[in-house]
Amino acid sequence: SDEKIYANLTDFILSAIPLGNGYGGETTMAVKLFVSDLDGTMLPNGNVVSAENIAAVQCAVRAGVTVTIATGRMFEAALPVAEALGVDVPIIAYNGALIKSPSGRVYEEYALDPSLARDIISFAQARGWYIQSYSAGVLRYAAACEESRFYEDSQKLTGEAVGQDGMFAHLAGNCKLLLVTEGRDVSEARAQEILGAFGAQIDVTRSADRLVEIVVKGVSKASALTALAAKLDIPIAETMAIGDAYNDLPMLKAAGTSVAMGNAFPEVKAEADCETLSCAENGLAAAIYTYVLGMGADAPVPIRRG
Repeated sequence: SDEKIYANLTDFILSAIPLGNGYGGETTMAVKLFVSDLDGTMLPNGNVVSAENIAAVQCAVRAGVTVTIATGRMFEAALPVAEALGVDVPIIAYNGALIKSPSGRVYEEYALDPSLARDIISFAQARGWYIQSYSAGVLRYAAACEESRFYEDSQKLTGEAVGQDGMFAHLAGNCKLLLVTEGRDVSEARAQEILGAFGAQIDVTRSADRLVEIVVKGVSKASALTALAAKLDIPIAETMAIGDAYNDLPMLKAAGTSVAMGNAFPEVKAEADCETLSCAENGLAAAIYTYVLGMGADAPVPIRRG
């Protein structure tokens, strides 16, 4: 089974890490909380975490590091990843609007006001934009289309087509609303238009070229990282965050140490303290071995240096 393969690989790697020699016993940068983005960072696509990334996460956990996820995804779409990693820690979902443990405990939740959600949905529909909601952890959109299929395929989940009027039947409990567009230029234009109309009440970010995320004002992966570190009694200086996209920027700036993926947007790389390999090359694992556990060329996934 996959679980047996992961366990055997992790046991092999852990046996090669000499505890008390800087690996396993303590972390190189005194990292106590390691927060990872999902899409484009831990996952190339879907929900399948590589054996290399799983092994690296479990090595960090053994070294005493709390490893968790910060994602724009809904909690339900992030949960299978946390289960694959074998971590039972609070998950940061909806770009920071929800912090919830796999067992169901809610630490923080910030939902858009129902009347505000109604106004934003109306605004989008009047312009012919695709918009989706997440009330009660259910993905909803007016009608199945290329945009909905694109999102469902990328997240490996299925939503509900409820009609334009049906979108107004589920206004409470939306931790975010999301636009799926044709591409980067359209996303930037629509983000600015949404901010122009509702900027006093919302924050808008792009988690990918085609995705525009709408959350409560002041909510971000950064606010969630800060809140979670406080709840775990971990100083910000002992936190590390890793990501690749625009919605990761606040979190990377807030963390004690930041790592950009090799495939990250140039703006993200410019802000990060360190850089790792690409997502396809298991850059998350390389970052853990190099920047958290202090391993070099002997790491299971080493960072190539020029």
